Parts: sequence; structure tokens; C-alpha cells
Amino acid sequence: MHTPLNAEVSRLYRLGGDSDSQPLELVSATGQTRAMVLEFRRKAGQAVPRHWDNLCRMANYLQEQLELPAPAVSISGKNSYQLWLSLSQAVPVEQAETFLLQLCASYFPDVLADELDWLPQHADQHVQSRVECPPRVQSNGLWSAFIHPGMGAAFEEEAGLEVEPPAAGQAAFLERLHSISVTQWNHACALLQSQQPDAALATSAAAKAEPSATTGAAISRNDGLLLKDATLDDIIRHLHERNIEPTFRHLLPKR
Repeated sequence: MHTPLNAEVSRLYRLGGDSDSQPLELVSATGQTRAMVLEFRRKAGQAVPRHWDNLCRMANYLQEQLELPAPAVSISGKNSYQLWLSLSQAVPVEQAETFLLQLCASYFPDVLADELDWLPQHADQHVQSRVECPPRVQSNGLWSAFIHPGMGAAFEEEAGLEVEPPAAGQAAFLERLHSISVTQWNHACALLQSQQPDAALATSAAAKAEPSATTGAAISRNDGLLLKDATLDDIIRHLHERNIEPTFRHLLPKR
């Protein structure tokens, strides 16, 4: 019997096969895919980590400029965040990879290779298309997990959970998400293609976007799309998943 989480993962990302398999295979035997994953890594030795800030910039761009539905957000259990994009209908893997290449080259030319990666992609004449699907315990003892975007900045220092997240809670983060429709996908691809001659302008705009000096700055600048749906229940559930009991105090006005 499949858990609600497996059902949601299958709905959003799988082309078929064993819904309990690990890792997740993004590409079918016929070269089709329904899912893309962007990974934002914390660069070693970086005094002020910017991987969360980079993810927020990309998520806002996907939703504001390319008019796509909100992606899923996950923590790796190691040193990175991921954005998960879901397609309602499968496309050739070459088309998905072209989209990702144009997306990263046009909008993120300032992000180094050791900070940003994506799947699926071709490497050494083979397609890399397998990704670990949360939740999964890592060698360091921390768990990867899907998270509410409003909580992402809390994991800048340690992108993992100390305990296994409940499947029902994980499914709740996915059940409100929508796959990219055929119309939305074609529209986004056309918009991205039309922006290719303006790569220099994108580079200039990216250079003007100052990296946040603190976690608070990242939250403030990105609350328009990523944090507006955070509810008190979301925050409490997230804290409970980390074995933290929240305390809320009401401050009376001074007389």
C-alpha cells in the first residue's frame, strides 16, 4: 500500500515504474521526462552562504517572468537546496535540457558551476537522470526532505533534518503543487528563447542584485512569492518535524 507521499511523488514526477524505487529515474527508456531538478549548493569557504538566495532568485524568475506554477523545494541533508519542476505531459529529454541550459546561462551567468547544477543532463555521452527523492537519510545522519519555502532560510547553515520527516507532512507540501501544463510549458520556452539575445542585460541585472548579507535579508527580498502562503500551521508543523516545541507569547500594550 503506497503512502500519500509516494502518491504525490508519482503524480508530479514519475513516468511509471516502481513508485517506491530510490533513487528517482527522471527519464524513460524512450527518452521522455516529466521532471527537472535544479540544485543550489553552498560553496565551500563562502563566508556568507548564498545558495538559498540563489534558489529564491530562480524561483521568483520562474514564477514572475516565465509564468510557471510554484516548484517544490527540498533540502538535501548535505549542503544544498533543490527546486523540483513538474510537467503535466512528458517531453523529450533534449527539450528539457535545452530549457535548463538557457535558463541557467541567461539568468544565472554569475553563479559558478560548483554552486548550481541540474538534472536531467548529458554528460560524457550519457544522460544523467537519477536523483535521490526525499526523504532519505545521508551518510552524515541528516535527512533530506521537502520543505515549505517559507522555512528555507532556516537551513542555510545545515540543510538537513535530524529525524525522519513524517510521510504525511511531506505529502502535504506536495499536494498543493500543480504540474506545468502544455500551454504553460510552450509559453515559458518561447519567453526564454526570446530572451536569449538579451543575455548581456540579464548578466547586468544579476550583477546589480546584491547577495543578502543576512538570512533576514533573503527572507525580506523574496517574501512576495515564496513566503506569502506560510501559515501558522505550516510553521508549527515544520518546528515539530525538527523536534522543537514553539512557544507563543502575547505582548500586552504598555499603558
